[in-house]
Amino acid sequence: MTRHYGCQDMVSPLRTVLVKRPDQAFGAADPQAWHYAGRPDLTVAQQEHDALTNILRTNGAEIIYHDEYLPDYADSIFAFDPSLVTDSGAIILSMGKQKRRGEEAAMARTYEKLGIPIVATLHGEARAEGGDLLWVDHDTLAVGLGFRTNAEALRQLREALDTIGVKVIPVELPYYTGPEACLHLLSMISIVDYHTAVVHPPLMAVPFWQELQRRDFKLIEIPEAEYDTMATNVLALAPRKCLMLEGNPITKRLLEDAGCKVMTYRGNEISLKAEGGPTCLTRPIWREYI
Repeated sequence: MTRHYGCQDMVSPLRTVLVKRPDQAFGAADPQAWHYAGRPDLTVAQQEHDALTNILRTNGAEIIYHDEYLPDYADSIFAFDPSLVTDSGAIILSMGKQKRRGEEAAMARTYEKLGIPIVATLHGEARAEGGDLLWVDHDTLAVGLGFRTNAEALRQLREALDTIGVKVIPVELPYYTGPEACLHLLSMISIVDYHTAVVHPPLMAVPFWQELQRRDFKLIEIPEAEYDTMATNVLALAPRKCLMLEGNPITKRLLEDAGCKVMTYRGNEISLKAEGGPTCLTRPIWREYI
């Protein structure tokens, strides 16, 4: 069987997704070392993760497990971050968070097993995490420049993506709560339809906000009170078909008012304690372009 891959937007129907089920490395995480709100309960975390993957399966996605055991990497459950998937294959990134460096090689080994070519690997001083990389459309990648992704990574990504006709646009990120916290570009925006996004404008760079306006995006602004419960972290399973963390009723209603079907999952252990929502927990490999 030929395995499909290619994922150059955030919203086309999700057909194949890579996940990493919480294991002992996550359950044993020192909250202070990993910047978690508390020590995860592994049994509950696995139940939450299984429920999340069941939602994905029910909505037409094949689940592939990135099952290489990484004993020193609690954050490896956030499968979105070590790579970027293009129509030509995967680009292996280089994590900005020191404690996550090493996840990238394991992810590359999984891609090799799946027969997905590695088209580029960031090297040298380049640092980039998937959470800072947003497909604005099939041929435009926004790259958040902050504590996790730097200018050298931007340069290398431009070089790699230019060969397949992708334009890369930089987006400067704010300091916000500092270098230890996880503020990614995707912390403030999720695209839920080709020209619709959920956003938290107070954290957005003005030029990026203007770029979205120029592209005729409808921006759904979350309430300030729901930012800490990751209301901006929404995974599109298809255009206007969304998965988000439960406990964000206002944002859920705003999405529904915009014509979206919204599903929720419980993520007390896998999301709220560990600073990662449904986008972070999943690495889309194949979206079927409409």
